[in-house]
Amino acid sequence: MTTTPERERTRAQIPQRTLRLDNWLAQPIVTASILTAFIVYAAYVILANDHYASGPYLSPFYSPNLTDVGMHGWGWVSWPAWITPSILIIWIPMGFRFTCYYYRKAYYRAFWQSPTACAVSEPHKKYTGESRFPLVFIQNMHRYFFWLAALLNVVLTYDAVIAFRDYDGRWGHMGLGTVVLIVNAALLWMYTLSCHACRHAIGGRLKHFSNHPIRYRLWTWVSLINPHHQRMAWISLIWVAFTDVYVRLLSMGVISDIRFF
Repeated sequence: MTTTPERERTRAQIPQRTLRLDNWLAQPIVTASILTAFIVYAAYVILANDHYASGPYLSPFYSPNLTDVGMHGWGWVSWPAWITPSILIIWIPMGFRFTCYYYRKAYYRAFWQSPTACAVSEPHKKYTGESRFPLVFIQNMHRYFFWLAALLNVVLTYDAVIAFRDYDGRWGHMGLGTVVLIVNAALLWMYTLSCHACRHAIGGRLKHFSNHPIRYRLWTWVSLINPHHQRMAWISLIWVAFTDVYVRLLSMGVISDIRFF
């Protein structure tokens, strides 16, 4: 009896990388371009440490504002000059997105080509999934970053509320910047609450929903927005950058805030 070689028994051998006829490269190219542009811009903003606030408006990259509590003067703590307030904060939202189930799919395909697209052979000789370090670490950290991101969203919601103050500190002001911060907080809440980790935290590991009516109701609400998680991931990411650009341009005097009342 002749034996079939292991390689032939595990995967069909075809000379083409794929038999797909559509433009399958478009999505990974667009994904890689947007993520790269955001990473470059975020790195600049984090290290620049300037023009992140204008009146009642605060950039989400620098929220909470650690500068107001003396970031470089906490008693015995002496921070190097390159450690900006944003560096002490940004690891939370970036960690949440980096370990996100959807974003993992996005950058695995765009950067690691694992695989580049469905029904397209990948350049790697073997596939281990997320069973080894560091991917297994990333996979398990997402559930913890979810709680940190939710806490940070509370702070960003507070920033949106105090954006109703005027430049002299009096309440009752509303400008375009107020709307920008409100939308930013709302989109981040939608992205966070539509997360699979949120859905599991609310309704996971329950044998009988009938014994937990409140959690079941919350689970049904989260389940309604869960299918839109991918869309919220992109919209919220782009809006965070837009919010910083708007506050930065106001701080630099390039534009003026449109006042509604």
